[in-house]
Amino acid sequence: METLISVDIEASGPIPGRYSMLSIGACPVDNLDDGFYLEIQPTTDNFVPEAIAVSGLDLTRLRSEGIAPSEAMKRFTTWLGQFEHPVFVGFNASFDWSFVNFYFLEYSPERRNPFGIGALDIKAYAMGRLGTTWDETRSSRLAIRLGQMHDSSHHALEDARLQARLFRAISETKSTITDE
Repeated sequence: METLISVDIEASGPIPGRYSMLSIGACPVDNLDDGFYLEIQPTTDNFVPEAIAVSGLDLTRLRSEGIAPSEAMKRFTTWLGQFEHPVFVGFNASFDWSFVNFYFLEYSPERRNPFGIGALDIKAYAMGRLGTTWDETRSSRLAIRLGQMHDSSHHALEDARLQARLFRAISETKSTITDE
């Protein structure tokens, strides 16, 4: 049985390898009380000031207090182990999944991504389900349309829960696609 897992990350820049994943949060889409959160030691000194400002994470603090990437991915793998077939769900999944995939392949003991090679993108799902344009899938616009709160804190677990609520609201909305 598949379990949809909402995942959010905060990073020091736009691409894995050159920049670091600084925190990761996850929760099952159907159980927001079951959550996972870690702050991770940077793997590089590179950062984009705007990315650090958005997350509010302190690189100096993370260097000393963050979890080592190999331990972080080991813990995430263990947490995901309670689910038979986890499916990565993300808002703009290509960004978050790219960091998570890189970190699993680079740092986890098994060198494998438990989510596999793909992710379910909430923005693309909304386009198909609701018949919207890409611009209309911005989280703030979707939240208004679906009567959801949208106060992204840029705390990875809180945002994963926000994404899960948004995904559920999209799923519960009557599809604009009709069978003819």
